[in-house]
Amino acid sequence: MTQRTTDGSGTPALRAGLRTRTLSDERLEFCRQIGVEDIFLDHRDPRGDVFADEGSHDEETITIDEGVVPSVSDLVAARNRAEDAGLRLMGIQSLSYNVYGKIMLGVDGQDRQLETIKQLVRNVGQADIPILGYQWNPRGVVPMRTSQTVQLRGGARGRGFDIDDIDEPYERAPEVEREYDEAELWDNYERFLEAVLPVAEEAGVTLALHPADPPTVEQLGGIPRLFRNVEAFERAMTAVPSDNHGLKLCLGCFSEMPETDVTEVIERFGEDDDIVFVHFRDVIGTWPSFTETFVDDDRSNFDALTAIRALQDVGFDGVMVPDHVPTITGDTEWGHRSRAHAVAYLNGLLECSRRSP
Repeated sequence: MTQRTTDGSGTPALRAGLRTRTLSDERLEFCRQIGVEDIFLDHRDPRGDVFADEGSHDEETITIDEGVVPSVSDLVAARNRAEDAGLRLMGIQSLSYNVYGKIMLGVDGQDRQLETIKQLVRNVGQADIPILGYQWNPRGVVPMRTSQTVQLRGGARGRGFDIDDIDEPYERAPEVEREYDEAELWDNYERFLEAVLPVAEEAGVTLALHPADPPTVEQLGGIPRLFRNVEAFERAMTAVPSDNHGLKLCLGCFSEMPETDVTEVIERFGEDDDIVFVHFRDVIGTWPSFTETFVDDDRSNFDALTAIRALQDVGFDGVMVPDHVPTITGDTEWGHRSRAHAVAYLNGLLECSRRSP
């Protein structure tokens, strides 16, 4: 799926990267200064962003919505801005629910959304941007996190989830018009793949699927959550086989699944070359109650160095992105300090793994 590169010693060139919604000079300079060479671009969502970023409203970003696709020239300009700062624009980080929700549920407007995604894939390919991340996660039915203020070391704050904080989480939410059956959602998803993957193959773009977050539970708010476990991803990778489809391997989400070993997940999907890029987030606890934490927290669900070595062992040569980071004292809305800490730690572990395999 990905072209193999090495660091000169024969070791796959696994590396840390960042996600950003702005391509301002300040943001790009910061990324390069802390040792990052690869970035993923978060698009602006005109109907409400899930993750805040103080660069969300400036001009150095792109907007994607149902029927709204950035032009090839806009995407080329974004790639050129990154390259001028010494960075590679590896892909679009993800798609908002506004772009795929009607396809997921099979409701009116799905054809318009499908055409939006197909045109986006074509434009991304023509702009020579290799990856389009996406998720298939119901939004607005239940919160992704039930707390933003879980205390971590030194008074830092992490984002937490506890199913007990939600009233009647398994009952159909008022905005959900009817009960949905898991089989019909799988049918909708597979029709999506049948329509979009040939376009991706022609465009030279690889699609990367993110897990449901939170995972594990079969349904919340009356909507099934398809990508909740390892078996669901195995089905997704084989339903419509394509070298242009793989995983946005979120280690945090997989570690939130009870009795799931992150190393085994890496081996399972890495051996089939199904890992497109990695979300390197760590968590304390599993479903139904967990908290995001620092990547170097010794209480967390998996060992970061072991995960890095597992990625290297399966030959993965892509990018690891610390997608969510804790809130620390004096930081910005985007989390400059916290992201710098995560990147520095990952780069340190990479150096350790190279010197002492």
